[in-house]
Amino acid sequence: MALSGCTIPVDGVASAGPPVTSAARAAAVTEPPQLPLAGRTVFLDPGHSGSQDAAMTAPVPTGRGDTKDCQTTGTATDAGYPEHTLTWQVTGLLRTELEELGARVLLSRTDDASVGSCVDERAAAANAAAADAVVAVHADGAGPDQHGFHVCYSAPPLNDVQAGPSVTFATAMRDALVERGLTPSTYAGSGGLQPRADLAGLNLAERPSILVELGNMRNADEARQMTDEGGRARYATALAQGISRYLVS
Repeated sequence: MALSGCTIPVDGVASAGPPVTSAARAAAVTEPPQLPLAGRTVFLDPGHSGSQDAAMTAPVPTGRGDTKDCQTTGTATDAGYPEHTLTWQVTGLLRTELEELGARVLLSRTDDASVGSCVDERAAAANAAAADAVVAVHADGAGPDQHGFHVCYSAPPLNDVQAGPSVTFATAMRDALVERGLTPSTYAGSGGLQPRADLAGLNLAERPSILVELGNMRNADEARQMTDEGGRARYATALAQGISRYLVS
């Protein structure tokens, strides 16, 4: 007997939905995965400037009621390789790594030849950008027998961001640097961390901000790493790992 107007159900088989078009299939296959730092803004401050002028000694606020020089020259290896060039080169590599992870990256200076902005202006630019993470990249100039990195943050804190997120960021960075084989400082701070009250850029920060001293440029072993292209790449990768760890935690 013929049946009309009836559908015979089949156990375990769902009713068919609308057909999937070839365009929908292509979109599902080709849509790129979300990058881990997509939508995040990172502000990088390659410490110091390529040139200096008289304005560099102008007093600027430290954030704690006193003043300090607008900018300083930084240090150098015994052979004359300057800190400002090290930080510029490492920051360039770091910027590339972060952008490959999807981050929007801003810099406090545009080259390694001109006079850069003052330390308070750099903090203000990072605040205005609503940066999710701010990193000032530096290197130290201590005695030749001293070595190792340290990560600085503002203490005692001057706002809630400095009291919480900046400390968390500093700790995440310290852990990442250790994991990448860098040694915590033998002469500054404790366990690779150093709270500081005298760094204007950190005191004026309203965004999670740290300053990383990559090592001691007057130590022969660390100077060799800093003047080596591969060594600078390792510093950049370690910094990128610390930033990523903080932002995706």
